[in-house]
Amino acid sequence: MHRRSIARALLATILLVTLAAPARADAAKGAAIAERWCAACHVIGPGRGGSVPQGPPTFPSVARSGLTADQLRAFLSHPHGAMPDLSLTRAEIDDLVAYIVTLR
Repeated sequence: MHRRSIARALLATILLVTLAAPARADAAKGAAIAERWCAACHVIGPGRGGSVPQGPPTFPSVARSGLTADQLRAFLSHPHGAMPDLSLTRAEIDDLVAYIVTLR
């Protein structure tokens, strides 16, 4: 019985640490990342960035697409479409997702 209690406590700790990581995300840093890396092609916010009239989706449209933060995180973790591989760190991805979520 003692081993089972230790295993449960360990699992709970792992879950709490895993779930708490995105909570430290910084939307302001995410906005700066979007401005630096994304604004040349995407509209990253109201009146911000994007020069391709029928190009990539806008960040506000992505924010309202129904994708969860975890789905956005997974999408940004891998190169996709015609986008360059930006090799963003997990923290940068979390910050970018935090910014996108503010656009909902």
